[in-house]
Amino acid sequence: MSSPLPSSPAPSVLDLAPVVPVVVLDDLADAVPLARALVAGGLPAIEVTLRTPVALDAIRAIAGEVPDAVVGAGTLVTAEQVGEVVAAGARFLVSPGWTDVLLEAMRASGVPFLPGVSTTSEVVALLERGVREMKFFPAEAAGGTAYLKALAAPLPQARFCPTGGITPASAPEYLALPNVGCVGGSWMLPKDAVAGRDWGRVEALAREAAGLSAGGTSR
Repeated sequence: MSSPLPSSPAPSVLDLAPVVPVVVLDDLADAVPLARALVAGGLPAIEVTLRTPVALDAIRAIAGEVPDAVVGAGTLVTAEQVGEVVAAGARFLVSPGWTDVLLEAMRASGVPFLPGVSTTSEVVALLERGVREMKFFPAEAAGGTAYLKALAAPLPQARFCPTGGITPASAPEYLALPNVGCVGGSWMLPKDAVAGRDWGRVEALAREAAGLSAGGTSR
């Protein structure tokens, strides 16, 4: 979700908002109104995961109809998917993990990206390849704030978007860390609100998330 190289002119997605909504869409008709609700609530960077058959079309719809949204693609696991989502309009890329083949495909796309890491060795390997901004996944299961805090001293050049198990209560603890730019989460998209198409509730929850910062107060 952010620039892979220091020389890249693309702005860092880590700095757009404190929270990046992680969206799983089952109904294509929900894509545009859901994205509009998130943007209205102050969360412009939206990660649409490639976990459902409609994901690619959802990215295309949001890119075409919600100009204030910075729509990205998540759960990228193959080089072929990179080309498909960029063609659909994805403006950033997120993977749960990485290989050299996937990494090179994301780098060649020219689109900002966040490869997923969960170990120190993976972070060091990415730094060797010029990548400084990464997804830390699955955040809670992989060690949470304690793990990221431990990485900050030996690897201060690495910045992270932790995702996986983060809640409104724990998000400020992550955001307080010097090596965390933002967090990813889905709590502003309750299943019942999406199923009921209660976009007003989604917007209100997005607004609360957009106000989160270290310590839990508005930025």
